[in-house]
Amino acid sequence: MPTPGLSRRLGLGDAVVIGLGAMVGAGVFAAFAPAAQAAGTGLLLGLGIAAAVAFGNATSTAQLAAVHPTSGGVYAYGRAELGPWWGFLAGWGFIIGKTASCAAMALTFAAYVAPPGWERPIAALAALALGAVNLFGITRTAQLARILVAIVLATLVLVAVAGLSPAAPLADGRIDLVAAGPLGILQAAGILFFAFAGYARIATLGEEVRDPARTIPRAIILAFAGALVVYAVIALVALRVLGPGSLAASSAPLVDVVRAAGWDAAAPVVRIGAAAASLGALLALITGIGRTSFAMAREGDLPRILASVDARWHVPRNAEIAVVVVVVVIVALGDIRGAIGFSSFGVLLYYLVANIAAFRQTGSARRYPRLLQTLGACGCVALVVTLPWPSVPVGLGVLAVGAGYRMLRLRRRRV
Repeated sequence: MPTPGLSRRLGLGDAVVIGLGAMVGAGVFAAFAPAAQAAGTGLLLGLGIAAAVAFGNATSTAQLAAVHPTSGGVYAYGRAELGPWWGFLAGWGFIIGKTASCAAMALTFAAYVAPPGWERPIAALAALALGAVNLFGITRTAQLARILVAIVLATLVLVAVAGLSPAAPLADGRIDLVAAGPLGILQAAGILFFAFAGYARIATLGEEVRDPARTIPRAIILAFAGALVVYAVIALVALRVLGPGSLAASSAPLVDVVRAAGWDAAAPVVRIGAAAASLGALLALITGIGRTSFAMAREGDLPRILASVDARWHVPRNAEIAVVVVVVVIVALGDIRGAIGFSSFGVLLYYLVANIAAFRQTGSARRYPRLLQTLGACGCVALVVTLPWPSVPVGLGVLAVGAGYRMLRLRRRRV
């Protein structure tokens, strides 16, 4: 009996919505406060740097996706273009980084909706619930993503209108973009890069998108452009109303924006929007990690049991379940700031491999100038070395664990 495979059911709109859902929740509701801690108003420069690096990475991913329309994203591209070890490093970096992102999004959701003291249990329940949605097919995932993205965008329009209204106060102090110095700005960029990485979710759906060679590159660029506009507007509004000090100290900055503007009645609406954004990001993250884990297991780089596809719903069932279990464990032990830094380490490694692989492509495969791949690769290295210090050694340690696991598996095959 043939093994069931994934099914091509998603169009361009579905892919863009899944990408937006992954990016908008992460950036607007989780990353600006720690970025303000690192750089103050210099987070605006950090946002620009993060966007430039992310654009180079996005074009590399789009170029590779057009040639390799398969599940796994840069894991599959790295294997095909550079060799198995490169692919493994990219895939493992993606899994460890994005699993930390899942925990950050679940904890962000709980920060907006849970009663004090119940944040971790509510975050764990959110991860379990969305994992269950993913088990019922990719079209269910896309339908829920559309609803969540619509709620989020409506909420952000409300925040922008409140923050720009005549009643909104202007924060004290002048804007000094460089007061934090180069290190602070680059740390903010590394944190904010976490917000842009959602377009990777589109690439991981290579076996579930119709006409992937055309659809995936277009969806990546459209989702990236939409998210950049949203981030820039909300960052300016938050700094205008709260200032860098209050923004850095806030656990719910967009709620604080509408309250400062005198729109107290809108605060519950913003909390609902924040919760929806976090759920949208979490939903897309679980989907992407499951597909990458599935692709790695299919090649033998992870346990083969994770390569199982549900015969009815055509989803990588075991991989999805494994992801959710690990996320629940991290939620029980971690915190948002630590999760964001750790996530950025893994994802920057992932895109470094993407840029190197795309740089090597020639002929009809080349869609974008090599300058963009160079920008993306150099940016990834620069942002990694300026991440908060616990992120890098812990990331290297987890990376070494993955590499050791693969070496043991290879040795067993030869015996």
